[in-house]
Amino acid sequence: MRKLITLFMLAGIMFVPVFANAQEAAADTAAQEATTPAAEEPAASPAIVDDEIVAEELGFHQQVKEKFIEGGVLYMTPILFCLILGLAVSLERIITLNLSTTNTKKLLIRVEDALASGGIEAAKDVTKNTKGPVASIFTQGLMRYSEGIEMVEKSVIAYGSVEMGRLEKGLIWLALFIATAPMLGFLGTVIGMIEAFDAIEAAGDISPSLVAAGIKVALITTVGGLIVAIILQVFYNYIVAKIDSLANSMEDASISLVDVLVKHKLK
Repeated sequence: MRKLITLFMLAGIMFVPVFANAQEAAADTAAQEATTPAAEEPAASPAIVDDEIVAEELGFHQQVKEKFIEGGVLYMTPILFCLILGLAVSLERIITLNLSTTNTKKLLIRVEDALASGGIEAAKDVTKNTKGPVASIFTQGLMRYSEGIEMVEKSVIAYGSVEMGRLEKGLIWLALFIATAPMLGFLGTVIGMIEAFDAIEAAGDISPSLVAAGIKVALITTVGGLIVAIILQVFYNYIVAKIDSLANSMEDASISLVDVLVKHKLK
């Protein structure tokens, strides 16, 4: 619950400035259009040139903000929320997975040395003081050592499944945002096309300028949804690859631990 609240707080902090800037830009544009006299419209060539120069000088952030406004705040806001929440989940998973990475070779050497010098209790102290899923699996296996090697193997396998569930936590939400963002974009596309056809029906004539606004909204929302899905898909694939790497490390380390315990029991 705390993580969910933190994610929503992060989303709110990141979204409010963008929304406020978008509203301010829209208000400024409306004010400029309202204060411009109608009689000056024929002599608009210098203004057009100035607008082109200003557009060239705009930074990336300003251009994104303008496209957000042109796409429609109503349609672009859910897509923006998918991006913010998806990035929050991705960063949380990446940090957690990187902190869970353990040098299994060094840990096995330390466990083997502890077994040789202090027995099972010394080995437990080593694994308990080490972070990561591999060390947790080692601890569970060492706790079952008195019940036999077969129980150690079963305990390691069972607890490995538990650790895998923890590593994959949050991926379902990331997959949801990846699937939802393009659908929201396509929804804006359909609504924009409907508005364009409504304008044609109301005017009784087909004109490029008449339907341009609706088609522009349709295209911008589609592009926005696809960009969000692509960004989150890259993070998703990285996280899945990291989980697979940790899973392989846990399996190899579990087999090595059983071998070490068998050697210790024979001695």
